[in-house]
Amino acid sequence: MADGGEAKRPKGVPVRPGTGGGPWGEPGGNGRCLPQAEERKVDWRRWKQERKAEKKKWKEMKLLKKLEKQRMRELAEEQAEKQEERMEAKGRHYTLSVALPGSILNNAQSLELRTYLAGQIARACAIFCVDEIVVFDEHGEDVKSVEGDFEGIGRRGKACVQLARILQYLECPQYLRKSFFPKHEDLQFAGLLNPLDSPHHMRVDEDSEYREGVVLDRPTKPGRGSFVNCGMRKEVQIDRQLNPGLRVTVRLEEPQKAEAKVRKGTVVSSHHPRTVSGLYWGYSVRLASCLSAVFSECPFKEGYDLSIGTSERGSSVDQATLPSFRHALVVFGGLEGLEAGVDVDPNLEVTDPSVLFDFYLNTCPSQGSRTIRTEEALLISLSALRPHINEAVKTPSDS
Repeated sequence: MADGGEAKRPKGVPVRPGTGGGPWGEPGGNGRCLPQAEERKVDWRRWKQERKAEKKKWKEMKLLKKLEKQRMRELAEEQAEKQEERMEAKGRHYTLSVALPGSILNNAQSLELRTYLAGQIARACAIFCVDEIVVFDEHGEDVKSVEGDFEGIGRRGKACVQLARILQYLECPQYLRKSFFPKHEDLQFAGLLNPLDSPHHMRVDEDSEYREGVVLDRPTKPGRGSFVNCGMRKEVQIDRQLNPGLRVTVRLEEPQKAEAKVRKGTVVSSHHPRTVSGLYWGYSVRLASCLSAVFSECPFKEGYDLSIGTSERGSSVDQATLPSFRHALVVFGGLEGLEAGVDVDPNLEVTDPSVLFDFYLNTCPSQGSRTIRTEEALLISLSALRPHINEAVKTPSDS
């Protein structure tokens, strides 16, 4: 250091002009950095305020987006409800049931002919959109299940079981039959029968809003629904967990991705395609131990509000005017007519079957044959009643 001279300052450190002190802000200087610190403090406060304002604006935008999504969701729900109402308007809200005795199979001479006769009944009911077939025993046997084997032609009670089993087999879609119908003697000639070809009997690549399926015994992740075989190239995952082996009606969702491994669907009731979309979705089969059980074991809560008996002793169908109804029942007799079922029924004290029905009709006046077989009467009667039924359901129902 030179005598009386200044200390050398490092290179790059500026000296405030006219001060002769050390660098700015250092002890050797004159301490003129305070105004800049204050400026920095003010900037920081302003930055926090701006940040706070941005956060508030961001929250407002987020709330607006949330409200917009909610409004769009509500709008979509309203549109879905309107579409559901429109679909319900085209849906069919009434049901048509048919009751006939199982003893009509005893009039066939061989097992092949018995099977073919059951196929004729199934075809007739499918053509006229029958929703329920009741097979009653006019001999008074207490048969309520299709379990058991056919033990030969003429055995009492077994004809009802065989008829019900064949009707159920034909109603079931082809791709589900192996799951529900193991090999059985009653079905050994069912392959000869004409298929029903109903709307719920789908082909593999056929597009449809609904499909019948069977729940598969496959593990699923927690919170995910079961897998269902709906007769498609891909399995369908439904919205809930169900027991394997159960038959379900599935409403399919539109595929989100074509390359997805499974389709998505929702389980609906079996009458949903009928009531919402107006589709005929097959028939159910019920066994009744006698004629009175046809009425007393009705599956509908309000019962049958229109019952029609068919007989050559009834009044002509041409003059009949049917009232509005929700659940109609048409009953056919066997070889000896409805009188045979009334005579053996322990629950009935009447002898005239006409008092059991709202209408007792002759659906084929001036017939040219002494007898009309039940499978023939089924086609004739449903064909004759069809315009009357269509006229009746046009009338608004009180219920």
